[in-house]
Amino acid sequence: MAGNQYIGGSTRVGTSGATHDVVNPANGSVVATVDLAGPDDVNAAVAAAAEAQRDWGRAAPGVRAAALNELAAVLTARAEEYAQVETSQTGKPIKLSREFDVPGSIDNVSFYAGAARNLEGKASTEYDGAHTSITRREPVGVVGSIAPWNYPLQMAMWKVLPAIAAGNTIVLKPSELTPLTALMLAEDCTKAGIPDGVVNVLTGTGPVAGEALIGHAGVRMVSFTGSTRVGKRIMEIASQTVKRVHLELGGKAPFLVFDDADLDAAINGAVAGALINTGQDCTAATRAYVQRPLYDAFVAGVGDLMSTVRLGDPLDPSTDQGPLVSFAQRDRVAGFIDRARGYGARIVTGGNIPGGALANGAYYEPTLVADIAQDSEIVQDEIFGPVLVVLPFDSDDEGLALANDTPYGLAASAWSRDVMRCMRASREMQAGCVWINDHIPIISEMPHGGYKSSGFGKDMSQYSFDEYTQVKHVSIETEGDARKDWHRTIFGDR
Repeated sequence: MAGNQYIGGSTRVGTSGATHDVVNPANGSVVATVDLAGPDDVNAAVAAAAEAQRDWGRAAPGVRAAALNELAAVLTARAEEYAQVETSQTGKPIKLSREFDVPGSIDNVSFYAGAARNLEGKASTEYDGAHTSITRREPVGVVGSIAPWNYPLQMAMWKVLPAIAAGNTIVLKPSELTPLTALMLAEDCTKAGIPDGVVNVLTGTGPVAGEALIGHAGVRMVSFTGSTRVGKRIMEIASQTVKRVHLELGGKAPFLVFDDADLDAAINGAVAGALINTGQDCTAATRAYVQRPLYDAFVAGVGDLMSTVRLGDPLDPSTDQGPLVSFAQRDRVAGFIDRARGYGARIVTGGNIPGGALANGAYYEPTLVADIAQDSEIVQDEIFGPVLVVLPFDSDDEGLALANDTPYGLAASAWSRDVMRCMRASREMQAGCVWINDHIPIISEMPHGGYKSSGFGKDMSQYSFDEYTQVKHVSIETEGDARKDWHRTIFGDR
């Protein structure tokens, strides 16, 4: 049966009665029309996941690892198809899909195939002399996950892989804007031999399918990537059934350039870090703080390099930047720039919706903003577009204070040739990831997650299993005495 809900190993039509058009933001064309899930579909998916979890949670780690290795092979065979579909639904350049999103996702699968066989607890010993203690890591159960639209395939992987590698089952709700590669992934999990019901995907809206999933009594853990505003709502709903919650929320990453930095490297890093995925990345460089001796040269260099970035058809391999994910998102970005102009900001380059052949898409020019106050909205609020703001600083203390002066704390970078400066920055910058003399690289073996209003918990790496497993202490009495010494505190004498 056709449909856009993947439940228990097969597709079915959503019961909400509503549909949604997946739109190619490069030209406004409809890529696909998908049916949307309702509460009945959530119930069915959770039931399928719960049934599958009984056996999957008991499967030997080597069994789960073998299935994930097979999944990596299946995905590798379809890599170009995944790249094409990802670009069609998001508008991201095909070279980004081919060289970053898809291979990075496959690498995640390979990593978790190995990590599934390394779920360790503390070694056994007799801490009190009379009981052997064992620490077990056990699955949480059914995980309900909500993924965002900016990296549909990668974010699906970050949700699915640690969950199932640890023996959980999952119901994933991708964004209704970009559900297509998540549905492909679910089908390929079945092809790879992952049992029916282990991976379920619901195409639906947040207020209907998302809230029903988060609040479902059969879901024992919630993982969400998205805005801080929605993350607060997730916590509120999850608290009613005391679920474990993992949140990766917004970001406003600082890009701190000290006066001894390699200027060319910092300029190139700033443009790449700010414009990756058209700036729709919660770790993107959004606030550049540059020590005053380098400030003017940095502004000029970044402005010049940004002006060379090629906007165009995302399927053209020479295109550097595609459209934003939607016209609504483009207009949101434009609103930030228009208001900044109103309070005196200097637009060094960009700052416009392009015309001509690009007018039919959700494009916005790469934009550099200077001469702005630290407390302005464009510095403090997440824009999620191809915009970098730059501000000067004098002392190292001032630069670090400015870098930490937002509610967010997902990622940051510091640029210097001085190892002591770099080490201080890595210690004092309040972010879950601090890059030194680079900005953006993410690898499967290392954890990703935020401080402050950017959430808590880790994606990727062995640390992610702290989110997706429960730690159980097993205590085994070893002496064989019916009457224990401690019993005298309850009855009788020594």
